Amino acid sequence: MKRRTGQDRSITATWRPATLAVRGGTARSEFGETSEAIFLTSGYSYDCAGDAAARFAGEQQGMTYSRLQNPTVEMLEHRIALLEGAEACRTMATGMAAMTAVLLCQLQQGDHVVAGRAAFGSCRWLVDTLLPRFGIATTTVDARDPQAFADATRAETKVFFFETPANPTMDVVDLKAVCGIARERGIRSVVDNAFATPALQRPMDFGADVTAYSATKMMDGQGRVLAGAVCGTQDFIDNTLLPFTRNTGPTLSAFNAWVVLKGLETLDLRIRRQSDNALEVGRFLEGRVPRILHPGLPSHPQHDLAMAQMAAAGPIFAFEVEDRAQAHALLDALALIDISNNIGDSRSLMTHPASTTHYGVAAEARAEMGVTEGLLRLNIGLEDPRDLIDDLDQALRQVGL
Repeated sequence: MKRRTGQDRSITATWRPATLAVRGGTARSEFGETSEAIFLTSGYSYDCAGDAAARFAGEQQGMTYSRLQNPTVEMLEHRIALLEGAEACRTMATGMAAMTAVLLCQLQQGDHVVAGRAAFGSCRWLVDTLLPRFGIATTTVDARDPQAFADATRAETKVFFFETPANPTMDVVDLKAVCGIARERGIRSVVDNAFATPALQRPMDFGADVTAYSATKMMDGQGRVLAGAVCGTQDFIDNTLLPFTRNTGPTLSAFNAWVVLKGLETLDLRIRRQSDNALEVGRFLEGRVPRILHPGLPSHPQHDLAMAQMAAAGPIFAFEVEDRAQAHALLDALALIDISNNIGDSRSLMTHPASTTHYGVAAEARAEMGVTEGLLRLNIGLEDPRDLIDDLDQALRQVGL
């Protein structure tokens, strides 16, 4: 592979996803390194004052400042865009920086957003609290029903914003139907695809305009760094998102970008093994717990839709026990699985959303989205699933299940 082959779309267009995950976006320096280089620099120098002026005027290609461009970060952006099937990508410091930027960059006072009510706690805070502070009206709907988006639309509606599968209730949204409604009405659809990643689901293939990520999750996949990403058309990234991020500065560090680049190399292998493990653990839990929410199981009410949109159901699912006391007791009884509110890690993690990730969501909103006091979210890792089942079995027996 030549120094710039990984960024030549005429060549990378012929590569398959596994190849893109390893080589896509790579740009080698004059030293010919095989692993991507980390450029730890805040600024860049110019051969002459005219070059500096030309770069700031957009007349010359090149770096100006690492809040705007960095060679390592740029490689990650190219790679994610290639995996997503998008024209362009912009990375950010965290997943929530990406979610905040993708909304605020395109909305203003008087606009309206229709959002899926089942969502990560901080995403609900954006919709319920932050956007209204800027005079942006919001309506939350049951995203499992495409007609709900249509019914909530107003003349001033600018964005549909939703997750699929949703965190933590595993609601599945019909991408083709909802994004189709948005297209027909001139509304931009923004999909949080963090649970699936482009390895399992590419929302743009179903008509989505923009996808947003917490790359902290499966893209890094080993619980090491924070990162976020937004993918869309070149026009959206350059002319809508970039002016916002250029001037507000939610910049991803070069080191974190390098770590995520390394994570992407094994994304396909990890997420498929973890999906298989999660299905095995889910089958064990089914019938053992009062209710299980796993899109990969036929018992899930949207199983067929999930399998039509996704290559596999992913490593994350939820289940319910009686109440908060039993949920906490079950967590305390675990010997192998960690109590942790993170997801996407190679280690198995479990949390009680009502008292952690969704603690800041009003009790009424939690009830509306299905985050009950007995709900537990489980991220299945790369351990042997038989060991995970053994751990869950002994913990369940301790709490009377």
